[in-house]
Amino acid sequence: MADLDNFRAETRAWLEANCPAEMREPMRGEKDACWGGRHFEFQSPAQKQWLDAMASRGWTVPDWPKEYGGGGLSPAEAKILKEEMTALGCRPPLTSFGISMLGPALLKFGTEEQKKHYLTEIARGEIRWCQGYSEPGAGSDLAGLQTKAEDKGDHYLVNGQKVWTSYADQADWIFCLVRTSTESKHGGISFLLFDMESPGVSTKPILLISGNSPFCETFFDEVKVPKSQLVGEENRGWDVAKYLLGHEREMISGMGLGGEKEALGKSVGPIDDPLLRAEIAAFDVDALAFAAMSERFIDQLKAGEAHPAMPSMMKYAGTELNKRRHELIMAAGGSDALEWDSDRSKGGKAARDWLRTKANSIEGGTSEVQLGIVAKHILRLPGA
Repeated sequence: MADLDNFRAETRAWLEANCPAEMREPMRGEKDACWGGRHFEFQSPAQKQWLDAMASRGWTVPDWPKEYGGGGLSPAEAKILKEEMTALGCRPPLTSFGISMLGPALLKFGTEEQKKHYLTEIARGEIRWCQGYSEPGAGSDLAGLQTKAEDKGDHYLVNGQKVWTSYADQADWIFCLVRTSTESKHGGISFLLFDMESPGVSTKPILLISGNSPFCETFFDEVKVPKSQLVGEENRGWDVAKYLLGHEREMISGMGLGGEKEALGKSVGPIDDPLLRAEIAAFDVDALAFAAMSERFIDQLKAGEAHPAMPSMMKYAGTELNKRRHELIMAAGGSDALEWDSDRSKGGKAARDWLRTKANSIEGGTSEVQLGIVAKHILRLPGA
């Protein structure tokens, strides 16, 4: 305990000395997030300073091994770092699908060369990734994917299409599921990594009901991918895909926490309607319960004690909580919350954020799929 107390004190002092004041202000929206990558434009010198400082200690990925760019912290130390960052109001130095999804999969399935190359780039914020999973005919039935990778000796030739590829038009590389065999539905899938600037790769943004276009259609036309960029075994990519999905669902479940530093009742201000006040109070209680459950789940996950279906349970609970949060924000805002474009409403932030939450129960596996997994593997209900 004395060692942890010393670590906490040292961590607090370092954060106070190295986190710029601007990086302690609440994030105003997605544009304040640092995604990194070769095309990323920093919003300010402070944003770059904060990323560089944290990356130099490996604290963008504090629990990854030091040899792969991480901090090498124990679970207890990583938890303390998170607590001290929260107490000081520090923004996350880096937001990355490489951290939340691909990194854990590479740590488990990647070759040593792949780990040293890609993980260090991810940790330093030098590479931005997108996820090539869903296809027009393979959403919830992901194993039905048809994007084909043909064996050409020392490389694959990839042809096909992906859809709902988040930020594909801004990503440097993609981790992509492809079909390398038709002999088995699940057994014929492989997991490839390739550069989005490879000849034959193109993207087309998809306009959402929120008015934004974070998702894309992604097309592959005779894309050449070296075999060294295969993760895991050929035709065993489903193992990698399932493992990664667990971490994706953990990431999405975090939306239930909302990133808020204060209760919803405080952030929306005084409410005259007693019934709405009661709904908001009930939400705040549920949000505290979810935060406690989330902390326990993460501890179990890092200790290797989490049930394999728990990410589905957390994903469902977190996304439903996030949808409920934004429903209440809209209700508390009244007719003003419906405003769409003015500076006063920050470009219709409340309404656009509310509309965006409708995708939470679809992306990463629909709520219906998650409930089916929970029913079958956790509750073990007959007929599930």
